[in-house]
Amino acid sequence: MEGDILAFDFGLKRIGVAIGNTLLKKARPLTIIHEEASKARFHAIESLIMEWKPVNLVVGLPFHADGTEHDMTMRCRRFANQLHGRFGIGVTLVDERFSSCVLNFKQGEADDAHAAALILQQYFDESTS
Repeated sequence: MEGDILAFDFGLKRIGVAIGNTLLKKARPLTIIHEEASKARFHAIESLIMEWKPVNLVVGLPFHADGTEHDMTMRCRRFANQLHGRFGIGVTLVDERFSSCVLNFKQGEADDAHAAALILQQYFDESTS
């Protein structure tokens, strides 16, 4: 399905958000959701969904370097399930374990939206190969 895709780099303090289009297959940072309360977070996400009307959502799924899961892996799966349940839009999970390496290391919130863009770009690159 063609259209916009929103991607999320889920964190306990912030959620990085990126946008990209299935035709251009180029991701770019969009915004950072700073709210920590679940209700406020989903309200902010709902506003983005209403504005961009995405055809799919992408959520970064973190793993340890050896591929094993950890606490944030479970939290990201839960977040992805909540997105699908609340908004009825398909959600694709993308292995994000190397996105931080590409960014060198996360130096605070300025990189959260860029991490989401890397996750989305990885999704685009993997879907064309």
